[in-house]
Amino acid sequence: MIAHKVLFLVLDGISDRPCETLDGLTPLAAARTPVLDRIAAEGVCGIMDSIAPGIRPGSDTSHLALLGYPPQEYYTGRGPLEAEGTRIHMTAGMIGFRCNFATVDADGLVTDRRAGRISGTEPLSEAIRDGVDLSSLGLGFRFESGAGHRAALALTGEGLGDKVSSNDPKGEGVRPPAVRPCTDDAADRKTADACNEFIRQSREILFDHPANVRRMEEGLPPANLLLIRGAGKMGAFPQFSERYGLSGSVISAATLISGIGKVVGLEHIPVPGTTGSVDSDLDAKVKAAIGELDRKEFVLMNIKGADEAGHDGKSIQKRDFIEVIDAALEPLLALSDTLLVVCADHSTPCSVRDHSADPVPVVIRGPGVRTDRTDRFDEVSCAEGGLHRIRGCDLMPIALDLINKSHKYGA
Repeated sequence: MIAHKVLFLVLDGISDRPCETLDGLTPLAAARTPVLDRIAAEGVCGIMDSIAPGIRPGSDTSHLALLGYPPQEYYTGRGPLEAEGTRIHMTAGMIGFRCNFATVDADGLVTDRRAGRISGTEPLSEAIRDGVDLSSLGLGFRFESGAGHRAALALTGEGLGDKVSSNDPKGEGVRPPAVRPCTDDAADRKTADACNEFIRQSREILFDHPANVRRMEEGLPPANLLLIRGAGKMGAFPQFSERYGLSGSVISAATLISGIGKVVGLEHIPVPGTTGSVDSDLDAKVKAAIGELDRKEFVLMNIKGADEAGHDGKSIQKRDFIEVIDAALEPLLALSDTLLVVCADHSTPCSVRDHSADPVPVVIRGPGVRTDRTDRFDEVSCAEGGLHRIRGCDLMPIALDLINKSHKYGA
């Protein structure tokens, strides 16, 4: 028997390094994961370098690689992909940025790069759309909220470049720098000027916004500054259906992943109650994925909360959320006619609080798949599996072959 459908389940940032708080285990190894372990026992396991050994992948470059779009060829920056995921339709040549709602104090120093991981920022974004005016520069813009503290900005107009710096100081207790052009090109100078003007005007709007006044009254950090980064010029992507002959959907609360799916032609399926954090409604997400497999041949589903815990250095929270993920995945065990591919996109060690180049575990389970002796889904156990060590761009060709959709190389 051969599967005819594929579910790509990306457990964002789930991979880690040994943690002292967990007696030298990773959160994944320390967690009780009977469902993932059964998938491992019934499939073929391995470890994977999302890009290449020693290369620290971003969530953007790793997902492009997992979908078979080599980031060395297709990646132009995170901004355009993030923007596409926030309902901004990016056309070729548009300049996009990812943004954070952040907090600065009375002296202009950043005190929280994520404004207390604020959510529900749409009223703030609406005020910015209504109040910021870049017409003096001959430009327009689009600005939309993303999940949590995230947002996206796209500049429209002539003569814009994408080689500009960020105002994100990447730390707290410091003043945000001005956005600067990274070349002598007039187009990059124009973009830098537009960014600085956008930041200046939006800060004035955010400072007195009623939502921020309420947050301060409640002892919460106000979202009174935008940090913008990840500049990129929107490129062109071959469509997934033409590349692989498969119809597909993407299910993700993370706007970046939704955006990547949309630019390659996957239909974005919104799921109420999913947040991209540890409070996400995973049962609803899994149910939606199973439903999509009734009408599509390929589904990409991203579950992100473990990555957030890794960025915050919370190893116990990460372990506990992995157990929540595992319980939510139980309905996937009943899938038939489906190749189930489970992996991380990158490691997010709690000790680093950022992505690392450590390889991630991967398992493929489904009809006709050769099984190996691995019966635990974790970073070390999977390294002993039959897939051995692969790269992210290997995963789609392997999956296509297992559903008999690959093309013969040679006669």
